[in-house]
Amino acid sequence: MQWIFALALGYALGSVPFGLIITRIAGAGDLRSIGSGNIGATNVLRTGRKGLAAATLLLDLLKGLAAVLIAAALWPASVWLAALGAFLGHCFPVWLKFRGGKGVATTAGIAFGLAWPVGLAYALTWIGLLLTVKISSVAGMTAAVVAPLVALALGHQDAALVLAVIAAIVLFQHRENIARLRAGTEPRVGGSKKS
Repeated sequence: MQWIFALALGYALGSVPFGLIITRIAGAGDLRSIGSGNIGATNVLRTGRKGLAAATLLLDLLKGLAAVLIAAALWPASVWLAALGAFLGHCFPVWLKFRGGKGVATTAGIAFGLAWPVGLAYALTWIGLLLTVKISSVAGMTAAVVAPLVALALGHQDAALVLAVIAAIVLFQHRENIARLRAGTEPRVGGSKKS
């Protein structure tokens, strides 16, 4: 039964919509009616409140990390299920009719929890591309794809498998971004949607 508990724990932690909660408490309105309607940090940034976006990013990362670390202490053999549960909870929270975020920050926390060198590779890829390319979707998708490759290269086969599944879902979650990238209309961080 431990796999059920691990999956449920991960899902419960992952499904906490920190972006929605933080913006409401701060009086920034309903995040689902702003920008893309997404509950993640990138959409919180569209409120113009950088502090709220940073807090959302950190909390979304921490819930992924917490799910992995708690499961590792309680059910070590089912850590990967807690990781997957946290990711699915963030992307498809039952409380929000299964309309959540795209999972990039939560995946960072998961990667750090599964193997810190993989998390570091994820973070460096994500931040590096965000600073140079300045397109959030490109940075997030690339980091998600890099993580399982690094895990595999470092001999973390179980982590590589679950991160590969997560990467595939991250790419699916970004399908509209991919279409905009192909059309040359994907907005840059800090720029207008037309830039």
